[in-house]
Amino acid sequence: MTYKSQVNQSTNQPINQLTVIPYVSIYNWFMQKPIHLTCEHLSNPLGLDEIQPRLSWQFAANAGLKKQTAYQIIAANSLAALQAGVGDVWDSGRVCSDQSHLVAYDGPALASRQRVYWKVRAWNEAGEGSDWSDVAYWEMALLHPQDWQAAWIEAPWSGGPRTTSPSPYMRRVFSLPAPPIRARLYVSALGVFRASLNGTRVGNDDFAPGWTNYHKRVNYCTYDVTDLLQVGDNALGAILGDGWYCGHTSWYHRQMYGERPRFLAQLEVELANGERVCLNTDATWQVSTGPILESDMLMGESVDARREMPGWDTPNFDDSRWQGVALFTDPGLTRSAFVGEPVRPICELPPIAPPQRRKNHVWNIHTFDLGQNFSGRIRLKVSGKRGDTLTLRYAEALNPDGSVYTANLRSARVTDHYTLKGDGVEVYESFFTFHGFRYVEIKGLADDVPVDTVTGIVLHNDMRQTGSFSCSNTLLNQLQHNIEWGQRGNYLDVPTDCPQRDERMGWTGDAQMFIRTAAFNFNVAPFFSRWQRVMDDEQGENGAIPAVIPNTDPTFVPDGGPAWSDAAIICPWTVYRCYNDTGILRQHYATMQRFMAYLAATVQNDIRTYPDYAGWHGFGDWLSINSETPKDLIGTAFYAHDAELMAQIATVLGKPDDAAHYAALFERVKTAFNRRFVTAEGWVGTGSQTCFVLALHFNLLPAPLRPLATEALVRDIQRRNTHLSTGFVGTPYLTHVLANHGRLDVAYALLEQTTCPSWLYPVTQGATTIWERWDSFHHERGFGDVGMNSFNHYAYGAIGEWLYQVAAGIELDDKCAGYQHFVLRPRPGGTLTHASAQYQSPYGEIMSDWAIKNGQFEWYVRVPPNSTALAVLPFTNAAHELWAGDYHFVATIP
Repeated sequence: MTYKSQVNQSTNQPINQLTVIPYVSIYNWFMQKPIHLTCEHLSNPLGLDEIQPRLSWQFAANAGLKKQTAYQIIAANSLAALQAGVGDVWDSGRVCSDQSHLVAYDGPALASRQRVYWKVRAWNEAGEGSDWSDVAYWEMALLHPQDWQAAWIEAPWSGGPRTTSPSPYMRRVFSLPAPPIRARLYVSALGVFRASLNGTRVGNDDFAPGWTNYHKRVNYCTYDVTDLLQVGDNALGAILGDGWYCGHTSWYHRQMYGERPRFLAQLEVELANGERVCLNTDATWQVSTGPILESDMLMGESVDARREMPGWDTPNFDDSRWQGVALFTDPGLTRSAFVGEPVRPICELPPIAPPQRRKNHVWNIHTFDLGQNFSGRIRLKVSGKRGDTLTLRYAEALNPDGSVYTANLRSARVTDHYTLKGDGVEVYESFFTFHGFRYVEIKGLADDVPVDTVTGIVLHNDMRQTGSFSCSNTLLNQLQHNIEWGQRGNYLDVPTDCPQRDERMGWTGDAQMFIRTAAFNFNVAPFFSRWQRVMDDEQGENGAIPAVIPNTDPTFVPDGGPAWSDAAIICPWTVYRCYNDTGILRQHYATMQRFMAYLAATVQNDIRTYPDYAGWHGFGDWLSINSETPKDLIGTAFYAHDAELMAQIATVLGKPDDAAHYAALFERVKTAFNRRFVTAEGWVGTGSQTCFVLALHFNLLPAPLRPLATEALVRDIQRRNTHLSTGFVGTPYLTHVLANHGRLDVAYALLEQTTCPSWLYPVTQGATTIWERWDSFHHERGFGDVGMNSFNHYAYGAIGEWLYQVAAGIELDDKCAGYQHFVLRPRPGGTLTHASAQYQSPYGEIMSDWAIKNGQFEWYVRVPPNSTALAVLPFTNAAHELWAGDYHFVATIP
């Protein structure tokens, strides 16, 4: 294949001194088989309760395919049948389609526990067929309530609203008369659990089964434990932690959902002799306390290693002093299979220098610097006298005297205690707590300790990383690093605001502001599918969406207000746009409709949160700088935005009447917005930057007023010496508005500003994550208000999408979701002489890598197979439609 052009393919006009060269051929001698098979965005998922799973595949970059023209999927109950080419579950036949992402299973109804093996082959634009792909599989969960035989069990002790209690250790011995050939453990907890079989931990996930509205729903997990069982006696064990169920959540007391952790397990084993054994939690289980004396997500964990019980989860352990469990009446919760990747240990961080040692009148105090603010725990490797207790505290920053800065943690104790057993080198990692920190302070160590006494263990949902960005400005590279680590630190089961203080809640506003950036950095489709399900459960009977999801206290802001509750629409819409996932729209459409009906019932003349409104007016433009944006302006702008998105959602779902209704609503609210907030000269509201940004970004202004509003916005920025004043609401859209309304220069000037307030000011102060405030720390004033001063708060990291979309130039096509057709359009500016981004789309890697050298713009582009792109060159705006392949553009800069 050759492709060389000196013609603007969109206008057929010659382009001066432009060469387009494919530097890697997309063709091989034969078409290669599909790769990277997934089901519901996951590789070989175990325990699905989606009754019509969706299948996806990709092609290698050099697979001999520009466009898929047909596919065939076969699915079978056994690997042998599939390898023989027999689709005894489903054979799609040859389907003429370019769809290779989220193809819905269309065979007979699937049964509980059913494992389905599948493979796919495809045909290219020349009619050439590929070989069959490698085999993948999915396995169904327990789809019906009657599938469950297990009972909820609990320990006969509990703490109180302000006091913790020891973690229960539970066990049950059972016997297998023949070798196991298949075994599944279906397990859940009200709280969190760690399960084990015959002394081996089951799985490597943390804080399972995750945080839900425990008044309505609980998740359960599915594990393949075949290899952990043996003929003869076996032991199934579990340790329970308070977790979010009965531990501290945010600034509240404990036991917001229940008084103690509960456990539910069902072990199903198929034996070689044809027998089937089922072991359930019931009254025959035994329980005891152990070395975990307390475990709390916010307060920390206390472990006394002297109380360890070696072999407690093995068959021959003497449990004669253990006591019987108590049964807990089934609360009638919906049991849902856990969706997506769980929280796991992701990587390890060694200290970047030997610890700093101080001493008070009692203790040696060692402070370790792990070099990165993150969420997780530590691995402590120590030796010492039996009974010595170490106190571990965690912090994001240090005070001027070198002590850990903990004032911003508020009521969260964030302290672990470890009591040594005294038999040589001991290794401790916490079980059921996590912290947000960079520094670890340990009291009670010997005078001199090795640097590897402490190792940081990074914890977050095991999302697949999909994006990277770099450029010629090293400060912006650090900003991208900080954005990514802010996401890592807060995507821990739910999208929290911060991971360190007495909060750590799933704030809806933060989530919707950042989701577009999040979807560049990682594959967040499963993560948000799970969170959106919790949002459905939390929606009020009147249709209101709370400020936090899950919502531990229904009396706390039951209506999140403008820019927060709107996450109910913005988040699923963004997931759809990024992954072409219509399922998330379909599943949650009723929730969105109820929310829109709630807004319609609470507005006055289409003005949301009007001044006399008796309900919550919202958080406003949270943490803006010397600027005030009216809350009714924010509310009305987002009401209009919601209506416009709902019209598009209804269109996608094939609901033309709904689409027309919401389109008309958008126009009506837009009229109301202009009538109340916009002058004939293009002045909007109070004239804050956020006023102009919302009006322009949500397309609320008549065309003649847009240049006037843009000029007013720029004047305010310049009046502030090229600084922004926006808070959480306006900041995500600010640079987009400037770039899209002819002021790319100002957008870059703001982006590269290094004095406070700016994105890069924290970078100049050594930040490794995004701060909550523009001035969480100031080089002259010191630390910000301790009442609310997180150093790991991703909301302002929403600028990340602009780096990918504008600086590097990778963007969705407005008319095509999921990157099957996308736009490549870098817009260089500021001091940048180079920018590069890679994004793993549903079809494969997209790349945009440009540099300016010696008066020439040089651009390397990658379009993955089965997708196309519109490539728009800067300076000339020459446009090329590109098929799959790698391209090299060289153009002389005018």
